[in-house]
Amino acid sequence: MATVAATTLDWRNEWHEFEGVTYLNLAGQSPVPKAAIKAIYSAVERAKFPYRIPDLEFFDAPNRVRAAVAKLIGGQPDEVALTSGASAGTAAVAHGLDWQPGDEVITASGEFPMQYATWKPMEERAGITVKVVEARGAFHAEDDFIAALTPKTRLVSVSHVRFDDASMLDSARLAAACHRQGTLLLVDVSQSCGAVPMDVSELGADFLVCAGYKWLLGPFGTGFFWSKREHLASMRPGPFYWMAAEGVHNFASLAGAPPRPAAAARRWDAAETASFYNLAALEAGMELVLRAGPAAVAEHNHRLIEQLFSRLPADRCVPASPRERARRGPYGCFKARGFEKTKQLYEQLRAENVITSLREGKIRVSPYLYNSERDIDRVVGLVTA
Repeated sequence: MATVAATTLDWRNEWHEFEGVTYLNLAGQSPVPKAAIKAIYSAVERAKFPYRIPDLEFFDAPNRVRAAVAKLIGGQPDEVALTSGASAGTAAVAHGLDWQPGDEVITASGEFPMQYATWKPMEERAGITVKVVEARGAFHAEDDFIAALTPKTRLVSVSHVRFDDASMLDSARLAAACHRQGTLLLVDVSQSCGAVPMDVSELGADFLVCAGYKWLLGPFGTGFFWSKREHLASMRPGPFYWMAAEGVHNFASLAGAPPRPAAAARRWDAAETASFYNLAALEAGMELVLRAGPAAVAEHNHRLIEQLFSRLPADRCVPASPRERARRGPYGCFKARGFEKTKQLYEQLRAENVITSLREGKIRVSPYLYNSERDIDRVVGLVTA
């Protein structure tokens, strides 16, 4: 454990001081690293003198971030679109697939609201049916979705790691079952990418969506959408950002024939992709993620959460996440003996400047490399007081 503490102390220098706050809420929002703040300042300085920004930077800046995402997930840059968050990527799939009346989309009960906000309106728009799957055990597992598959299931859309209990799906096993019957799989990796090692060839999903302001250490308004290459050409045509048109790379020659979307995922880029402030912060944050390595983050966080779970007073609190590492994402949840007591305990922690999240009647503790055993000591001390 001493090695972990020493490593944590080194990484802690990558962030500014938290003003006496014990910050255990990276699953809610990442604090901006020093390098990202420096990159934003640099971008602002450049904006003072826009004549110093070469035209190519409008293409090179997004492409650098695209390459960083691809490196992180084991994909290719042309399979990556830069979006404003996970919702934008999910919407791209919703509007891009050629739906038939009666097609079925499966998601989970208690999922993050994005899933329902995307798929429920499609029932009226496209005549599909949204099936909401309940957990048969304490936590949702891939077997729950596999058992719910029918010949009409066109897509399964779920979180890799759930926001409310940290349970993690075996995406590869679910993908294999889906593909055996021609069903597609969309996985929201907002609560895992950057903190859990992943390779798209092993995950097996057809589509990944991700927010950038959590484990990618970026700001709000950033994220990515990844698609298997085989789906790029088969998605329905639709409006696209003009800078994602085939052959657009020269601002001096833009007029001419109606633009065609590039044969790459960037056709789903968020408009104004070259948002230098956001991109600068995301690029710097992802450089830190890649330098640290998702495996190191996962190992560090698992140790801290296991320390927390082992020290919770059993007469007052219980873990509310899977205890097995393979089934748990990069954070953990616990609750008191009752909803009101859990809420009171959360408010007590916050009053003492211990920042966690209250999600669906559970206290979510999401550490990062800047946290140490001392931070878990603070949580345990307040819970047992």
